[in-house]
Amino acid sequence: MKRIVLACSAGMSTSLVVTKMEKEAASRSLEYMIYAIPEQNLRDELQTFGNDILVVLLGPQVRFKLAENKKLTDEYQIPIAVIDSVAYGTLNGAKVLDQALGLLH
Repeated sequence: MKRIVLACSAGMSTSLVVTKMEKEAASRSLEYMIYAIPEQNLRDELQTFGNDILVVLLGPQVRFKLAENKKLTDEYQIPIAVIDSVAYGTLNGAKVLDQALGLLH
């Protein structure tokens, strides 16, 4: 199954965003494995699941790590971006899902 990975600092609020994204994906009949990991585990996640990861989104709290992590995701030709902070703060799963899917084109 194709994966959408959200990488953040601790994962508490990000897990709420994941839940909203999963509900939105289901309502659109889209099947993705959407989950959050600590940003420091991204390298291992890419090594393990790099062929299945479609996109990586960074939580706004780790936006300063974008350039560093882009080097990692570029090795796998996986797009990466920082989650829109308003969508993140309002737990707008539809908007975050749209952002993720928009990176695929």
